[in-house]
Amino acid sequence: MSNASVNAAAIDKYRKELRAMLGDISQIDRKVLTKSVNTGLKDVKKNTPVGKYPAGSGKVGGTLRKGWHSPPVQPAGNGVRKMLENNVYYGPYVNDGHRVVNRRGETVGYVEGQHFLERANNVVEKAMIREFDAEIKRVKAKHDG
Repeated sequence: MSNASVNAAAIDKYRKELRAMLGDISQIDRKVLTKSVNTGLKDVKKNTPVGKYPAGSGKVGGTLRKGWHSPPVQPAGNGVRKMLENNVYYGPYVNDGHRVVNRRGETVGYVEGQHFLERANNVVEKAMIREFDAEIKRVKAKHDG
């Protein structure tokens, strides 16, 4: 069983526990998702590389890092959805890797990807589990006492 499916199963378990206690958990879903994705946003910004250019070239690095944002929570199916987005066109090439081509169109190498988005997704999943667990404890304490 993959780590992602284990995390998804844990999140489903937490949501079922909350639903059993409260009924409607849409506000909790929004709160947990927002906190978790914001944690991932912080992580992806920290891990996104910044281009290094020679002094006097007139170029400035950091455009890809500055491009990260997260739109508001949106309803999706039976739950809600929130994403990490970057509209810089070369982002996938830096994240996933790309081939290097010379002027004649020949492939002369390959640049490995940095995979900062995948790491951020793992951070978001772990944060969601942590946040749902904290929310269950908070609700139990409120209702028990």
